[in-house]
Amino acid sequence: MTDARLRRGRGSLAFGFFVQGVTFALLVTRIPAIQDRYGISDALLPAFLAAVPILAGVASVVTEKVVARVGPAVVLRWSQPFVLLALLAVGAGTELWQAAVALGFFGLAVGALDASMNMLGVSLQRAYGRSIMLGFHASYSLGGIVGASLAWVGAHWHLSLFTSYLPVVAVLLPLALVGSRWYAAGGDGPVPEEGTEKGSGAVAFTLLLPLCLVMTFAYIGDSTVANWSAKYLQDVLHSSEELATVPYNAYMVTTLLGRAVGDFGVRRLGAAAVVRGGAVLAALGFGLVAAAPGAWAGIAAFTLLGLGLSVLVPQTFAAAGRLFPGNSDAAVARLNVFNYVGFLVGSPLVGALGDAWSYRGAMLVPMVLVLVTVVYATSFGPRGARYGGGHERPRTVDVG
Repeated sequence: MTDARLRRGRGSLAFGFFVQGVTFALLVTRIPAIQDRYGISDALLPAFLAAVPILAGVASVVTEKVVARVGPAVVLRWSQPFVLLALLAVGAGTELWQAAVALGFFGLAVGALDASMNMLGVSLQRAYGRSIMLGFHASYSLGGIVGASLAWVGAHWHLSLFTSYLPVVAVLLPLALVGSRWYAAGGDGPVPEEGTEKGSGAVAFTLLLPLCLVMTFAYIGDSTVANWSAKYLQDVLHSSEELATVPYNAYMVTTLLGRAVGDFGVRRLGAAAVVRGGAVLAALGFGLVAAAPGAWAGIAAFTLLGLGLSVLVPQTFAAAGRLFPGNSDAAVARLNVFNYVGFLVGSPLVGALGDAWSYRGAMLVPMVLVLVTVVYATSFGPRGARYGGGHERPRTVDVG
């Protein structure tokens, strides 16, 4: 019975990741339409966009306190519907203040959702005794591809934001609520790798700091691709407008593929080896982007980036859980804040360097930062260590 409940918990959480991928993609891919609907000026738009990750970071910190009382499953159960409703509100308003309120609400809800979702994922991985975290993030990537495709349909048919968002929310919200009935958190389980017991109690920031840096660098890389790949291809590599939309889609597909097979790599080679390989591959991708002679070479480089970056974020959350097995929820909540730090820093940094220097040169900055991850790979486990050997059965379960 315990095994069956954990399997249902794993499936329902994977669906929760999928829903969040759809929701977030529907928001970020329609930013130009949101700007037009509310008459947000180019000067004011960065403030609106920055407010979302800032409020999400605040909510992530608060979530640490809330889950100590009610558990991450309860927080996730209610934050996901609020994220969906906030998305609908973004498409429903007409006044500038309504956009500010809806986006602010979205930021707060998504911070609680991201933190609690990854807390549950870390807990379930510990219960299984083998790597399953990348699979959850693969579901998120799949949702992102579906959401971006739905956004394209809405834009292609010139649908209003509300008309585009309403059927998606109408379908996903009740399904998310039903699926939340099976959310499950693993028990304490084993400490899967030697040497991690030292952080099992209070979360020491000195131990967590390397993972915080890796999280920041990974999201600087991700936000660079999300915000600058189309402009880079069109302005630097002189592609057509249509071809400039290809790199991000290719990046999302290879991110999905990398995460779909990543857990198998962690079980066979260990988390540290997978992180090292991913960091080197991502750095190589950025280097090839900077040196690309033409549009198709640039697309190939961005595609390679997806494979490399795909493993870093899920494994960073998993490493926090292993480093602090007795207080993983707090570790994940604090680590999650650096998700938003990277998002806030990455796009303005590359844009400023591109304007002041060159966009080819600007691509070398995330390349170097991602490559620094190799230095911190020992924080993901001893060299050659494997997560539980892949043979352990699920452990105890505690449903929130």
